[in-house]
Amino acid sequence: MKQHLICIDLDGTLLNNDKIISGRTMKTIEAARKAGHIVAIATGRPYRVSRQFYQQLGLDTPIVNMNGALVHHPQQPNWDHLHSPLPKDVAYDIVDTCYDVGVQNILAEILDQVYIEFKNDHDITKFFQAGTESPAIFGNMKLNLASDPSSVLIHPYDDRIDAIRNTLTERHASIVDHRKWGAPFHVIEVIRSDLHKAVGVQKIAKEYDIPQERIIAFGDEDNDFEMIDYAGIGVAMDNGIDELKSMANEITHTNHDDGVARFLEMYLGLPQTVLSK
Repeated sequence: MKQHLICIDLDGTLLNNDKIISGRTMKTIEAARKAGHIVAIATGRPYRVSRQFYQQLGLDTPIVNMNGALVHHPQQPNWDHLHSPLPKDVAYDIVDTCYDVGVQNILAEILDQVYIEFKNDHDITKFFQAGTESPAIFGNMKLNLASDPSSVLIHPYDDRIDAIRNTLTERHASIVDHRKWGAPFHVIEVIRSDLHKAVGVQKIAKEYDIPQERIIAFGDEDNDFEMIDYAGIGVAMDNGIDELKSMANEITHTNHDDGVARFLEMYLGLPQTVLSK
């Protein structure tokens, strides 16, 4: 079996419903790496809240964070990383849009520094503060945000998700792209236009000289569209959205039923891992 690049989304894909990597999936990814394949994470999460899974898998590869707004190598600071932030004035306009429509919270990130508009007790507020070396900066985003942000994240009310996304498209279509995260946090992430996970996947594939037809990508949500379409073998999780499943080359089992492991065992001819109960 020739060397493949395996690019895996985290939430709803690599992580099961308990937000952990199952034992079977851990063993299968370890077997794939031992067989010479390259494994990389491609996620909407910032690095600080994906680092634990990168380390748990023992990876030594570049990682795609913030849906392609940041592509870097955690173990090689001098690696030719890609960081493409939003213009600050556009971020201010997005904040105004959120106030016009009404949202639960607005967050922004400059690499691993977090800015949060409202100080509340939502789990999402705690989630985005995890792993930060610098404390989150709370308060008026237009006063506190001094540099171009890597991304802006909107925590909408459930009944206003479409209204916010439609308004973002009307006002900022030429400048930004916006994607929806899946459970447990229904977040709208806004990044610079023409950035997506496939940008990072392409960069990593070039690093290892792996052709497009030998890229396997796994995903479940609309922020995985470009990556699944770009990969030679685009695999949608059975728990994924219908639009993604319709464009994928393959559909595997759900994230809670070891879908990533099952597909890799079959496609790469890896031994099936059977764990004792």
